[in-house]
Amino acid sequence: MIKKLIASALIFLPYLPVFAQQDSKSYTQNINGTKLTFEMLAIPAGKFKMGSKAGKADEQPIHDVELDAFWIGKYEVTWDLFEPFLYRDYEQKASTEKISAEVDAVTRPTKPYLDMTFGMGKENQPALAMTQYNAIQFCKWLYVRTGIFYRLPTEAEWEYACKAGTTTAYSFGNDASNLKDYAWFKENSGNKTHPVGQKKPNNWGIYDMHGNVAEWTYDQYLPDFYKTDKSTKNPVAVPEKLYPNSVRGGSYDEVAKNLTSSVRLASDPSWKQLDPQIPKSNWWFPEAPFVGMRLVRPAKAPSKEIIDAYYNKSPIKDY
Repeated sequence: MIKKLIASALIFLPYLPVFAQQDSKSYTQNINGTKLTFEMLAIPAGKFKMGSKAGKADEQPIHDVELDAFWIGKYEVTWDLFEPFLYRDYEQKASTEKISAEVDAVTRPTKPYLDMTFGMGKENQPALAMTQYNAIQFCKWLYVRTGIFYRLPTEAEWEYACKAGTTTAYSFGNDASNLKDYAWFKENSGNKTHPVGQKKPNNWGIYDMHGNVAEWTYDQYLPDFYKTDKSTKNPVAVPEKLYPNSVRGGSYDEVAKNLTSSVRLASDPSWKQLDPQIPKSNWWFPEAPFVGMRLVRPAKAPSKEIIDAYYNKSPIKDY
């Protein structure tokens, strides 16, 4: 019964309406009991052309996709928000009241044996090198703290938000020479991340969709998904194995052609090649300082039963 529920939740999770949000405006979320806040931008329901005719084989064919409304993080998740989830002492510093037993019960990551900032800095810098499981457990911590369901975007939601109504290679047009105004990438980053929100946003006001850190989506990476999937509304490749999952947007160490609105990156076991733990950590990628995350909140919230199934899925052991 539990397995059936989880399977159902994973297939339909972002789109099972139990109640619809009355307020579709952008907002600032306070993490209850702390001094921490983050901004969420309202993304309207709509249709768009997913993929790219000029892109790689896994970006083709271009196909029509329709999505329900959602909110997306104005910025990539920063260490300022992520570290209180990682470490209880950081959470205590950020808290304005006693930490509840329910919050304490959320499983936290094992302490990494490396400096997971890789010397690139913390204040307003994007959090990075977390596994997809780690990213989802952070969303669970937010849910316990706020009572609001946050999750990873699907690939379709991410691309829709990145394109922001455009059909060009980048959210600002086709001319890659303008990328330096919108993104931190190989040409201008100095091979490191930068504080979020320093470059120009896209047409919907979202920052760093191109570059800085690549961003987790929920989807399994399937190179032929666009050819084989027949879903035109709210498509998602439900993850059934540990590798590969889809990452979007490119990062500070990528060249311009890998930062387009439609380019897809697949997670890889080599991101943990030097991990000395056996089995390898469920939480960290010691060789992926280029991957981070951005939050999504669906406008149609699922039931608590389905939310629990999303957050409480057991991690798949690494190899």
